[in-house]
Amino acid sequence: MAKTAKRHKCLDCGATSARWAGRCPSCGEWNTLVEEASLGPLVRAVDELDLSGMPVPLASVDVSEAAAIPTGVDEFDRVLSGGLVPGSVTLLGGEPGIGKSTLLLQVLAARAAAGHRVLLVSAEESAHQVRLRAERLGPVPPGLLILSTTDVAAVIASVVEAAPDLLVVDSIQAVAVGEAVPGQRRASGVPGSVGQVNECADQLIGLAKARQVATVLVGHVTKDGTLAGPRALEHMVDTVLSFEGDRHHALRLLQAVKHRFGPTGELGLFEMGDQGLNRVDDPGRLLLGDRLTGVPGGIVLPALQGRRTLMVELQALVAPMGQAQPKRSVVGLDASRLVMTLAVLDRHAGLPMASVDVFASVVGGIKVGEPAADLALALAVASAATGTALPADLAAVGEVGLAGEVRQVVGIPRRLEESVRLGFRRVVVPASTPDGPSGLELIRVDTVAEAVTRFGLHSGR
Repeated sequence: MAKTAKRHKCLDCGATSARWAGRCPSCGEWNTLVEEASLGPLVRAVDELDLSGMPVPLASVDVSEAAAIPTGVDEFDRVLSGGLVPGSVTLLGGEPGIGKSTLLLQVLAARAAAGHRVLLVSAEESAHQVRLRAERLGPVPPGLLILSTTDVAAVIASVVEAAPDLLVVDSIQAVAVGEAVPGQRRASGVPGSVGQVNECADQLIGLAKARQVATVLVGHVTKDGTLAGPRALEHMVDTVLSFEGDRHHALRLLQAVKHRFGPTGELGLFEMGDQGLNRVDDPGRLLLGDRLTGVPGGIVLPALQGRRTLMVELQALVAPMGQAQPKRSVVGLDASRLVMTLAVLDRHAGLPMASVDVFASVVGGIKVGEPAADLALALAVASAATGTALPADLAAVGEVGLAGEVRQVVGIPRRLEESVRLGFRRVVVPASTPDGPSGLELIRVDTVAEAVTRFGLHSGR
């Protein structure tokens, strides 16, 4: 009988080879080719998975097996269209210190309190550190198990032994596969490398599917806001969640970037407090509660975040140029759109912007990258440049083109409904906007120059 060919896999780049070699033919790294059969104990967990099924009619597939199970944290379940699906793998990404571990600890505690068996793999903190944080959040249910390890083999063995309903690995960059072949170095070197993250995720995903364990992998993000590690990791998992917010502010936003079991438009809002993350039903209280009216440079923007509309305050400051080149600084906005807006104001609205420093910010730690913020940004800058305050009950939304025209944006009805709900009486909108809710005056404008002139913000140049 012919022998089965043994494949070897590079632990750095993931390339496969029919035979072992001292140097990977793809990436050129030395001593990284390892026989796939010796990569870990996952084979034992996958043995029970039936891979011999034949094709079946799609209409006969039972969708009840993919029903989501609520976690008990309402905003988390809202983003996931009801909860976590057994056997699914979710990647939760966010900046270090933003509250990912706190959020998942609350999810684990709520699930355990409902009678489920859950397991937290803490690869970055000791069990004592996790226990201290858990006590600050509330009672620790007996069904919440913890394993402090960085070895994926130990994680797999614990899941097989304890049979939890939910597994959380915190974080995927901190765990590593063990020694693949005696005498060789650990797979791909250090935890967090491309090879390690790929291999660990591959084994944990196989474990989740084989044991039907809902699994959440925590991933940190880089300085540019992308998930650290290989981009292929986002394609391997079923769901990718983004947890954002400014660590100096209380508001946190949870949104699904990818979700195979439902839509990705929902947004979960949390407020960070002394006892963990609390649900935010009305974000206007946080975002506009300390707003100072009657000051030049401030205006409110109805911004879309997922399927929710957030009324955020947009502020601008214009100051004499302090250096050889004018300074443009933004917080929570797209810097390139600020530069474009300033050029439009200079060319089409008669406001000289070439010799001043301009600062623009979204208050409350919210990030707004949509073009719908252009009109509000233009009015805020014009207000700051002329020293004329805008009305307190005024909001603005619309995209600005390079010719100075104001263009239509998506979700206008939802934006207008939220504006009137929070007490705003006037909204500056594109001229093509249909009628809004009763009690709301729509100030339709065709150009930025028309909007600036309407509120006396023209310099007269």
